[in-house]
Amino acid sequence: MAPIISIRDLTKTYANGFQALKGIDLDVERGEILALLGPNGAGKTTLISIVCGIANPSGGHVLVDGKDVVKDFRLTRSMIGLVPQELTTDQFETVWNTVSFSRGLHGKKANPAHIEKVLRDLSLWDKKDNTLRQLSGGMKRRVLIAKALSHEPMVLFLDEPTAGVDVALRKDMWEVVATLRRAGVTIILTTHYIEEAEEIADRVGVINGGKLLLVEEKSTLMRKLGRKQLILELSEPLPVLPPEFAGNGLSLSDDGSRLVYDFDSQNEQESIAALLTRLGQHNIHFKDLSTQQTSLEDIFVALVGGAK
Repeated sequence: MAPIISIRDLTKTYANGFQALKGIDLDVERGEILALLGPNGAGKTTLISIVCGIANPSGGHVLVDGKDVVKDFRLTRSMIGLVPQELTTDQFETVWNTVSFSRGLHGKKANPAHIEKVLRDLSLWDKKDNTLRQLSGGMKRRVLIAKALSHEPMVLFLDEPTAGVDVALRKDMWEVVATLRRAGVTIILTTHYIEEAEEIADRVGVINGGKLLLVEEKSTLMRKLGRKQLILELSEPLPVLPPEFAGNGLSLSDDGSRLVYDFDSQNEQESIAALLTRLGQHNIHFKDLSTQQTSLEDIFVALVGGAK
């Protein structure tokens, strides 16, 4: 099946000469959740703006469901919902009218039943008659999501959707996103909260300096770039690491009380068992052990920090 979004050699250079995107290639599969991670100025919002038809590319092309976003602007825009970073709403309009009007802007006929469902799903139903200025920042963020869903899009872009939202509301939004994915909506999420990507994304893309550094399935990324460690608290400190153990991923803490073993997660049972057996043969005993794994945040920092 063809991807719902296909991006090829996409570039964007602004009038001042700043090159925001440098040859982006990306396919987004139907029904997946893709998390785009990157620091401020990496090019995330520019990429979204071009796909959504808000900005024009300098080069390359973008297809949404096989349609070009420049040549078939109205059609592709009707397929996409966008939740922007900024809280741009009419502060004196009601929630109901705001969301209903947004549906009309995309050329869709009035559908009160759908608007009601969206508001209920986002816990906004009891606020439907409130004006936007009466809502908290978190509730205003929910209204933006409701507006983006009002015209029943195939693709939903969430550009930092939980910025300024408390943890409870953030968890609620993750549940809404999961529900949308089950309904077949494709979701592209940009975020500074790495735990969001770990929680809900199928694939993770890392963008920095206008370049897409990688796009991987989350589990594959963790397996390839994540590091696992076995930490052994020794029964008695060691003055030095025996030479028989040098060069195989084993290190001794400065105070000699702990051994740290970096191991291959694909063969962890065999390698750990072999290590423990060898330690016992050398009369090195431990009183406690634990494991830890590199987080997605660690991987992201390493990738962005190492990119030039």
